Parts: sequence; structure tokens; C-alpha cells
Amino acid sequence: MHALWMVLAAFFFASMGVCIKAASPYFSSGELVFYRGVIGMGMMVWLARRQNISLKTQYPGMHAWRSLIGVTSLGAWFYAIAHLPLATAMTLNYMSSVWVAVFLVGATLWNWRPTATDTRPPLQYPLVATIVVGFLGVILMLRPNINENQAFAGVLGLMSGMAAAFAYMQVVALSRIGEPETRTVFYFALGSAVAGGAGMLVTGVSPWSDWNMLWIVPIGVFASIAQLCLTKAYAQAKTSRETLVVANLQYSGIIFGAFSGLIFFGDHIPLMGWVGMLLIIGSGIAATVLRTGRTPGDGNH
Repeated sequence: MHALWMVLAAFFFASMGVCIKAASPYFSSGELVFYRGVIGMGMMVWLARRQNISLKTQYPGMHAWRSLIGVTSLGAWFYAIAHLPLATAMTLNYMSSVWVAVFLVGATLWNWRPTATDTRPPLQYPLVATIVVGFLGVILMLRPNINENQAFAGVLGLMSGMAAAFAYMQVVALSRIGEPETRTVFYFALGSAVAGGAGMLVTGVSPWSDWNMLWIVPIGVFASIAQLCLTKAYAQAKTSRETLVVANLQYSGIIFGAFSGLIFFGDHIPLMGWVGMLLIIGSGIAATVLRTGRTPGDGNH
């Protein structure tokens, strides 16, 4: 189910992206983050009542940290989108899956204490390789580029992917201490609303009309559903092997986004884009197949 949750998350994030592209001429990034957060909070309050789950937490510090790094990632990504070609900004953000693999392998090696009878723990090289292949597919689809005067925006774009990976690891940590996904998403939405509201104090509030405001609702709804699915995906990944599969399947969002652009905005997908798409699909299938194999000690890291 964790793999299915991530594919669903990728689909709803792509759907949100379509709405953001349509709404961006009328609202600032801070406003979109704020409205997304407010609608998300409302949806999670409703869902918590349906599930009879309290939103009070015994781990406010962990939720605050998850919200902080999540909102930081979002803000850095928005800045990169504003100052870099869109394909470059998206590629740097999607490096989060590569960073997840780096963190998991690094943690495994860091925690390993060699003894005379202990060999090095399995590092899931085949699954890491599928993530790298999938990222090559992302590069082929998006064909990023950067100019000399865009170095700072490039660094922030890179930071957005790294911060997103930290946020996903925090989601895993929260799930392992028993925090419900609804509660985790609620506090992230709260952090988004606070950060977006702070941004609106600087940029101001855009005028509303009868039709451009209609984009706000689907942005919030799609974002909330996507965050809930993503949180469930990482929460249900009980081993490093399953976490790597989830990270790999996140690339499917690029495919959903490409088809959304083709259908709604008349975007053109060149031959290299189709090749990249095949690489992403192939790497996702390979990661899912490799997940069914077990290696000694897989559940221990």
C-alpha cells in the first residue's frame, strides 16, 4: 500500500500544480501557501473528527521541526521557480529522492559497528540504483539548465530538495512513535498557513474576483490529499527497502505533470522526454519488484 499511496500523492501534487499554474498570475506565492494551509487545516480537522482522533500532540517539537523544514523546502522551491527555468527548479526539488537514499545509506554506515563476526550491513545498492536511473529520467524529461547569474537560486533549489528529504525522514520518525497521519498533516498545514500569512504581510493581499478565487479551493484540496497520501506512504514504509521504493515512486509526479501540461496547456513532449518517461516508469517497476526480495537485517535499519 505504501507504493500505491505515493503514486496517488504524485497524481494529486500534479493536479495541484495545474491549479497553481492557473492561479499564479493572480496570487502571490505567499498567498497560495497561506490558502493552501488554511484549507488543509480545515480538512484535517474534519477528518480527525470523522476518525475520532485528537489533534493534541505529545510531540509538539517534532511537529514544529517537520513543519519548519517542510515550509523551508516549499519557500526555497518557490524562490527557485521564480528565478530559474521551471524545469531546473523542478529537477533540483526532485533530488529529494536521491537525498533520501543518501541519508538512509549514510545512517546505515554510521550505525554500523564492525566486529570480528559482523559483516557490513546490506546497503540496498540495487534500489539506490533505481533511484539514480529514475533521476536520470527526470533530467531527460526536464532538461534543466542554469546560467552564471542564477547560482544563488540554484543553491536554494538544491536546498529545497534536501530539506524535503529531511521532512520525509521526520514523517517516518513521527509515524514510528505512533502519531496519526492526519495529525502530522494538520500541523504541517498550520505551519504553511503561518508562513504564508507572514509572506502576505510583506506582499499584501491580491484582489479577488468571482472566478480567479475558484482556483484556491482545488489547490488546497489537492494539496491536502497529496500530503496525506505522501505521509501515509512514508509512514507505512517500515524498512529502508520500502522507504527507498517510496522515494523512487515520487518521480511519477513528473509523468503526471507532463501529461497535465500536454492536456491542459498544450505543452510539447520531445523524444528525449518520452525516453526519460520510460526510464522513470522502468525504475519504478524495478524498485517495486526488488522490494519483494528480502535481505538479511533489512528490518533493522
